[in-house]
Amino acid sequence: MGVTVSAVSSVSADPPMILACINRKSPAVAAICANGSMTINMLAATQHDISDVFSGRSQKFRPYDFACAQWTRGREHGSLFLNGASTSFHAVVETKVEAGTHMVIIGRVMEVNMGGHDVLVHCRRNYGQFSLIPA
Repeated sequence: MGVTVSAVSSVSADPPMILACINRKSPAVAAICANGSMTINMLAATQHDISDVFSGRSQKFRPYDFACAQWTRGREHGSLFLNGASTSFHAVVETKVEAGTHMVIIGRVMEVNMGGHDVLVHCRRNYGQFSLIPA
């Protein structure tokens, strides 16, 4: 099960923790809760088409179709890391908090795959990429 989410954040450096906010109606919430873990793939700036697939808006692929990209199994936990992603995290669920229409899922990071690519940004209903503000 995969889904595009708009809110992901670092929670803690020690221990390393990350959160994702997912609409409670999404089947991904039930899957994450049942499995007790989640993998977050931070898309690279060139991967907006994959974001469209996992948000159900692709013109080329069926919604949520993993065939839209290439994946690598994590070394320790069997998670699916997206090839070419900026960074990927596999986390074990620590806490879940209902917040309005969403579930905030906080996980303890167990494995990281650093891709090193510029990260995809979504703002004002458009894709972009991060750039530094000149000093």
